[in-house]
Amino acid sequence: MGRLPEAFGYSPGSHSNLLPSQGIFITMAIIDQKYIRNFCIIAHIDHGKSTLADRLLEKTATVSVREMKEQLLDDMEVERERGITIKARAVVMKYKHEGKEYEINLIDTPGHVDFQYEVGRSLTCCEGAVLLVDAFQGVEAQTVANAFMAMEHDLEVVPCLSKIDLNHARPLEVAEEIEHSLALDATDICGISGKTGQGVDALLARIIEHVPAPSGDRQATLQAMVFDSHYDKFRGAITYVRVMNGTIKKGDRIRFIRGETNHDVLEVGQFTPRPVARDELAAGQVGYVICNIKSLELVNIGDTITVQGDKGAKPLPGYQEPKRMVFCGLYPSDGQDFEQLRDALKSLRINDPSFTFEPETSDALGFGFRCGFLGLLHMEIVQQRLEQEADIDLVQTAPNVTYQIIDRNGVTVDIHKPQDVPDAGEIETFLQPIVRVSLIQPSDYIGPVMQLCNERRGIHVRTEFLSPTRSMLVYDIPLDAVIYDLHDKLKSSTRGYGTMDYEIRGYEEADLVRMDILVNGKRVDALSIICDRVDADRRGRAVVKKLKAEIDRHMFEVAIQAAIGNRVIARETVKALRKNVTAKCYGGDISRKRKLWAKQKEGKKRMKSIGSVDIPQKAFMAVLETGEDRT
Repeated sequence: MGRLPEAFGYSPGSHSNLLPSQGIFITMAIIDQKYIRNFCIIAHIDHGKSTLADRLLEKTATVSVREMKEQLLDDMEVERERGITIKARAVVMKYKHEGKEYEINLIDTPGHVDFQYEVGRSLTCCEGAVLLVDAFQGVEAQTVANAFMAMEHDLEVVPCLSKIDLNHARPLEVAEEIEHSLALDATDICGISGKTGQGVDALLARIIEHVPAPSGDRQATLQAMVFDSHYDKFRGAITYVRVMNGTIKKGDRIRFIRGETNHDVLEVGQFTPRPVARDELAAGQVGYVICNIKSLELVNIGDTITVQGDKGAKPLPGYQEPKRMVFCGLYPSDGQDFEQLRDALKSLRINDPSFTFEPETSDALGFGFRCGFLGLLHMEIVQQRLEQEADIDLVQTAPNVTYQIIDRNGVTVDIHKPQDVPDAGEIETFLQPIVRVSLIQPSDYIGPVMQLCNERRGIHVRTEFLSPTRSMLVYDIPLDAVIYDLHDKLKSSTRGYGTMDYEIRGYEEADLVRMDILVNGKRVDALSIICDRVDADRRGRAVVKKLKAEIDRHMFEVAIQAAIGNRVIARETVKALRKNVTAKCYGGDISRKRKLWAKQKEGKKRMKSIGSVDIPQKAFMAVLETGEDRT
């Protein structure tokens, strides 16, 4: 810790210390491998990854001042609206260090736990990772997860503190947290400001000196890893590759090993950050390949590209397929828009293959699609993109996680929606997904956070103290109790200072039941949920109470019930709209009024038998409310 203050020496200044832009690099000779550096930036969400990427592009004169804008690599509309990175981006930069020109390939990665698979793909194509930590917020849950992931990939980790120009920054304490929680030497930590550009030159020098050059034989048979792709309506599928061995150039005949398809290479190039064609890509380089592929379904992420024929190389270890853990139904509010929704989902999946969809029907909502997502944020973003890009008004059912059932015959069945749950007599074992959750918070809030986890049937694993004032709790909690509201409740319990990260541990046996919601005696399949038997009564009462407030009064009485099988566990009644039929009766015999009331009652009864109940869209989200009155 002795040399630490010099590492964070801050002299006030603004963009005056940035290098002037010299234009975008276009032409390129094949560069020696020892002058190539491939790295990615990993961090917790909102710790400054995209801002640092902007300053790196400026410092290396990759982008001119005229073309520069904030969050340059986040070019999706939804990314700029939300201020987060959703898709990983690759960009090549040129930088001179000690008289030598280096080619530096940067891959900017997302920070949210839902897009962890994007981070994993980026790490496979790099030799180093810049671990960015906010100089005020310190080590967060996703910081720990990403750092360990980088270490598992045997990457050279370059620890770095961001936002050191802030008045409330505490670099010494945060550096101590990094050393304590991640076992990284605090004296090697760089201090930078993505806003002013201070310390970025020192970081570039550290990357060149500490990140190893890529290995690989350029004379060997072509072997390239596919780490991403997107679809261009004019040029077809654009495949992002990292060349491990050999070279690839225009006119080559290549083969996708996993996809078992052969193609002619029409163009190779690199992103600067706009695509620029090159003569060839050699071992160690990152770029793109265009082969006039008309469908992204032919491009498998994690596939290996090699030459066609008997001389082809062996496949590289690929990636695990992203696991969709959250499912919900999407229906057009106007049934006429079903085909329009299908076309919009197909179009969106071309550029985001991480979600799935299949047609389904609902008695309450008509025709729609069952969609699978990586998490709740991913679900929100897909829905937002559908509404923005396709201009479709959507009705979304309550999301649920994937369960497993072992039936009496010993067959394991995945359950993506409550309607698929068979009768209790056919179920031998009901399994639910369990996640290991890491929660980081100020030590003063350990009590409320532990209570929060215990309420969600969490099992305590361990407690670690990152510093005298910050601690990390680790719990095993059912996934369904995590995705709905744990993050929001954590923020509330810790006054905004708590963060969390989770990883899937597997499936465990649980006492689960399907709870149905009946409106006017009819089961509304879109409102059914799967929950723990212990929580069923509380959740049933909370849902019917919420629905009572959301469903408008009708001309007849509407009963709202929560039931498990044939047993009703909760009920609320929406009172009927009543007309005062005795308004014209002034005094006189009471029998006249009773006759009018009996006639009205008979009419209400007849109306209830043939009437239908209108359920508004927001009522379908009521089942998300878990209620505050936990027992």
